[in-house]
Amino acid sequence: MSFDANLERFFQKDDLIPAIVFEQNTKTVLMLAYMNRESLQKTLETGYTWFWSRSRQELWNKGATSGHLQRVVSIYGDCDSDTLLVNVEQVGVACHTGAYSCFFDKIYGEN
Repeated sequence: MSFDANLERFFQKDDLIPAIVFEQNTKTVLMLAYMNRESLQKTLETGYTWFWSRSRQELWNKGATSGHLQRVVSIYGDCDSDTLLVNVEQVGVACHTGAYSCFFDKIYGEN
């Protein structure tokens, strides 16, 4: 398995790139995780999200143990080639706390 040379531009600044995961049907930002070359390659090959765990220092397939998988619909790079937007169809919840989205801890705002 060789990494696509066209994707190398996303790893020019660092070996890890932030990946914002967005649920296409509910229009909800689900989580932020990090990808390295291998996890991005596995995501592209399998059609399901793979990330690099900074705390465990290993690859992880989102939902592999919980069954709360993320089927990838599309992936976009930002204008600086240093962040990915991963559009998914989420099965179940995205957060390890049991919340649908990891972004539930409101710290400011009216809504």
